[in-house]
Amino acid sequence: MASIYAFSALPCFSSSSTKPLLPTRTPALNLRSNVEYRVCSSWILKKNRRNLICRAEKEYKFPDPIPEFAEAETNKFRAHLTEKLLKKEELFGDSVDEVVEICTKILNEFLHSEYGGPGTLLVMPFIDMADTLNERGLPGGPQAARAAVKWAQKNVDNDWKQWNATSAS
Repeated sequence: MASIYAFSALPCFSSSSTKPLLPTRTPALNLRSNVEYRVCSSWILKKNRRNLICRAEKEYKFPDPIPEFAEAETNKFRAHLTEKLLKKEELFGDSVDEVVEICTKILNEFLHSEYGGPGTLLVMPFIDMADTLNERGLPGGPQAARAAVKWAQKNVDNDWKQWNATSAS
């Protein structure tokens, strides 16, 4: 007699291990098969007598980056960051333009190579900004990276949605 596991607060265990395989499940009976199935989120685990087979039910593919969107977003970012950092001239001094150029270049590379819409905005480019500014001895690396990530969180995904909404119509 096999079991089908649905979502619950009980852990999902393999009979040969005490470690949970995936997040929690509740058992239900399937009387038609001698194979044990475990449904774990979007994954199905099929356990025959000795083998454990794991396959994705459905794989989501993020869209490829859009170069025109990346350019437009980079220009918006450059304008915002320049305005923001000029307000803190006592911290950045004469380095505002260099700081903005470094941050803009890093964001531009990310938008061209990795950003594929909501859910793909990563923290790494912003860490790279702070690290690069600190390595070059420029002032305000953490502050510039924080201003950049705050702007990106507020704008990039929303701008992507608007871009694709107007492109589709």
